[in-house]
Amino acid sequence: MTSAGKQPQRSVRSIRDGTAAVEYIISWLTSDSSGVPIASVGDIEAVGHRVVHGGERFAQSTRVDDEVVRALEELIELAPLHNPHNLRGIAAARAVLGPGVPQVAVFDTAFHHSLLETAYLYAIPYQLYRRYRVRRYGFHGTSHRYVAYRYRQLTNRTRDATKIITLHLGNGASACAIVGGQSVDTSMGFTPLEGLVMGTRSGDLDPAILDFVSAKEGLSLRDLDSLLNKQSGLLGVSGLTADMRELLAEEAENGDRRARLAIDLFCYRVKKYLGAYLAAMNGADAVIFAGGIGENAPEVRRRICKGLEWLGIKIDDSRNSALVGSEGRMDAKGSRVELWVIPTDEELLIARDTWRVVTGADVQG
Repeated sequence: MTSAGKQPQRSVRSIRDGTAAVEYIISWLTSDSSGVPIASVGDIEAVGHRVVHGGERFAQSTRVDDEVVRALEELIELAPLHNPHNLRGIAAARAVLGPGVPQVAVFDTAFHHSLLETAYLYAIPYQLYRRYRVRRYGFHGTSHRYVAYRYRQLTNRTRDATKIITLHLGNGASACAIVGGQSVDTSMGFTPLEGLVMGTRSGDLDPAILDFVSAKEGLSLRDLDSLLNKQSGLLGVSGLTADMRELLAEEAENGDRRARLAIDLFCYRVKKYLGAYLAAMNGADAVIFAGGIGENAPEVRRRICKGLEWLGIKIDDSRNSALVGSEGRMDAKGSRVELWVIPTDEELLIARDTWRVVTGADVQG
């Protein structure tokens, strides 16, 4: 837990359920030690919730009522690992604060509602989309949207004049092509499994692999789901860890071949998506790195950008090395594409959207 101007506070407590967790957080917020200007529960005027999946129905942040809750319950089959927890958080906040305090759902998928059919449809029988809404939804929308907003602030560009690629690189990783402030393509798909190599997720792969591996290893569909989501990615390739920091250290200190392979595979996949989006967008003004890896791993950024000079991307090694957890540019002189590190702030975006929904204010971002 942290508040502005204060050192982060850590504590370990046995919490029985979501309601108890919300009660504990509120007790900290209203205590003198938090430094937050909230004296009592009565000072809390609204609660914003990150909700992973809004399906096709929710194209923007929405005030939560019983009808919205029912709609989110219907979407559980699209995000069984995420939406149930999001709903429990909403229920817990309602239970503790009462029905009079507005709750707002801010959706990871909402930012990607601007995708055209050619970007969100899969080349499978069209009736599967019509019947079950099997399509690309995209995720990390709050992060991509915040980074695009912050870039416009830093460069004094208008929304219409912005054409960028944002890279949210962390344990979960995704790329997003943004034109005129709108998402036009993104690497995650029907679920967060598609796209880039991640900490424990495979990213893109030939679906025929599933039947082949299932037959060879005697795996069920549930086993395969676990294999691709929890045992693959950096962890699966390296056989060591899903943590990029540990892999970089292992490579530097011991020259571990599989650690290097995992890092290089991660970077290569990002590079491929960069090239694809630059082609689809007919160029870009900037490439922006965010997320735990994107913000804190200069070596990863260097490997991703290396060899992209023909596309107008030239990285300045000294400027890149200086950017660890901080905001700034790192492109070299003569680079046609700006290179930025912009730490993401999804919590700020959720707070601003919550205020906008509750008050009706016009908050850009």
